[in-house]
Amino acid sequence: MSHSGKPIGDLGLDSLSDQLRDSLCSLEANKPDFRELDLGSPVSPLRTRGLNTTATTTTTTTSSSSSSSGSVSGSRNVHNQGLKSNHSGEFSNSCETSPTRSVRNPKQGTSRSDPVIYSGGGSQSSVNSPAPVNVLPTGNICPSGRILKTGMAMSNRSSKTDVLGSGTGNYGHGSIMRGGGTKCSNLDAGHSVGTSASTVRGNVGGPRMGSVDPEEVKRAGNEMYKKGHFEDALVLYGRAIALAPGNAAYRSNRAAALMGLGRVAEAVRECEEAVRLDPNYWRAHQRLGSLFIRLGQVENARRHLYFPGYHPDPSELQKLQLVEKHLNKCSDARKVNDWKNALREGEAAIAAGADYSPQLFMCRAEAHLKLHQLEDAEACLSNIPKLEPYSNSCSQSRFFGMLSEAYTFLVQAQIEMAMGRFENALTVAEKAGQIDPRNVEIAVLLHNVRLVARARARGNELFKSERYTEACSAYGEGLRLDPSNSVLYCNRAACWFKLGLWERSIDDCNQALRIQPNYAKALLRRAASNSKLERWAAAVRDYEVLRRELPNDNEVAESLFHAQVALKKSRGEEVYNMKFGGEVEEVLGFEQFRAAISLPGVSVVHFKSSSNLHCKQISPFVDTLCGRYPSINFLKVDIENNPAVANAENVRIVPTFKIYKNGSRVKEIVCPSHDMLEHSVRHYSF
Repeated sequence: MSHSGKPIGDLGLDSLSDQLRDSLCSLEANKPDFRELDLGSPVSPLRTRGLNTTATTTTTTTSSSSSSSGSVSGSRNVHNQGLKSNHSGEFSNSCETSPTRSVRNPKQGTSRSDPVIYSGGGSQSSVNSPAPVNVLPTGNICPSGRILKTGMAMSNRSSKTDVLGSGTGNYGHGSIMRGGGTKCSNLDAGHSVGTSASTVRGNVGGPRMGSVDPEEVKRAGNEMYKKGHFEDALVLYGRAIALAPGNAAYRSNRAAALMGLGRVAEAVRECEEAVRLDPNYWRAHQRLGSLFIRLGQVENARRHLYFPGYHPDPSELQKLQLVEKHLNKCSDARKVNDWKNALREGEAAIAAGADYSPQLFMCRAEAHLKLHQLEDAEACLSNIPKLEPYSNSCSQSRFFGMLSEAYTFLVQAQIEMAMGRFENALTVAEKAGQIDPRNVEIAVLLHNVRLVARARARGNELFKSERYTEACSAYGEGLRLDPSNSVLYCNRAACWFKLGLWERSIDDCNQALRIQPNYAKALLRRAASNSKLERWAAAVRDYEVLRRELPNDNEVAESLFHAQVALKKSRGEEVYNMKFGGEVEEVLGFEQFRAAISLPGVSVVHFKSSSNLHCKQISPFVDTLCGRYPSINFLKVDIENNPAVANAENVRIVPTFKIYKNGSRVKEIVCPSHDMLEHSVRHYSF
């Protein structure tokens, strides 16, 4: 296909394109192996074709130096520079470009001429011949002087595209035709990425993706994003970033995928990197502003939403104003210790759009703590969004006058103190002090935590030494610094109990239970103090609560049993040989039966007969159940010796079991199996 004897101007562009396509398609199977040339001069000399191949002089026009400026360099660094400020890849409803212009460097004093073809030289016979060993192809001559690396995808850089020829066989790569005369096909099958998302999706991370066009990968990521496949989109955007690290749009798109996955902190970092790469990229600023609204950082959000030259999204602007209004009201309520309003306004700010703000969730926890709703405060801690590691913008933002991260540790330290975990509280408070050492509120809290932890430790040592009066003083010192600490009240109540001051013990237990209503130790000590004062009804109430909370605690079960018996005796009721656990009570009369089943708790009555075989087999199992459930009254009634009881209970078949709870019958079982009986006992006892 030699044109050495005929000027190029005499050839028609369409005719030449058709000839070129026919030659390349027929030689696709003979494409030679080759290696990349390392050429540094503006126009690099090309090695001759072989032993019997004559070099052909290339015919050019006077402006040939600029005619190939549409080629893409084979160097990755040069390729990436061309993409650095191109933001057409931003995923949005419209195609956007960065305000920063892509810069080209054509030689001064030259202009682009009519299409010029650079042929690889040789004749038609040399094109059809087999590839000789170590023969290197010629290549596109670019303004940079480099040769296009085979497999490099084209970057669309102007409205008139320059399309590379097929480049098969021994034909020189680099036929340039303005306007898209031939489809670019110089990617081999293993490296090509189609326009469909599924093609790229199947190849991402594969070993042959080194030469993929990042724009193609980005477009595939956009398709995955539109379908809601955020994980796949994330992988594809990451691949595009690896191919073109300087492209801010890829970073912004990746942030969108991260937002879809709820990974807000990572999305913030990606947007901040996009802004760093291109400070004028308004889409990244807008996305970053939206993220900061979700984080409750109104100042950072305003700084990015009000981008010079652009109007903020009205919906985002309205969201910002609403979040800011509720945050200001929450802050004002917190200053005057109006914790109900602080809780309400904090929740309103979350509902308005700041749904990913750790500080607002911490504010809810602090309000619950101050309202003596400790369980709710702990529940808030478990629902706080995780944002570590913090980005620079997040870590430097302020909340209630202190650094945001320090506020989260401030609240956590208070909750740890309230739960009696003093060592943990001290550790967390010290972290808050390290993050924001100049904040007065944090400094005061840290000082108090240290003193309270010291007072509690000293009180514990004195209690162990049985110096109960001094231990009371030590716990009292801690309460002066932290008057809402239920653990210190309960510890001091234990000291009063040991000193025989049961009224004082009950008072401190009441204080502890106002702060923490289900505090088991405070309930136990109040019940014990009421028992000492023979206030049996109050003792039974507390023991019954403890029995439900601690069903396997035999000490609580026995205390409840004795309190119930004492309560019946205090009311003048007869109690016959009632023992706790280990023995089944034998009922000898109707009055004893009525008294036994009317006791608070559960009573299991076994109607038996000495002559019935099934009764003889199940009676030992009843003794076993009695040992397993010591808080339950197990009674045995022999119907032959107690016909009055049998008639009153209408028992005709033995063995029969009747279960009473607090004096009322709840279950009747005739001839049960062992499993059925134990299941019923366990069900009604708990």
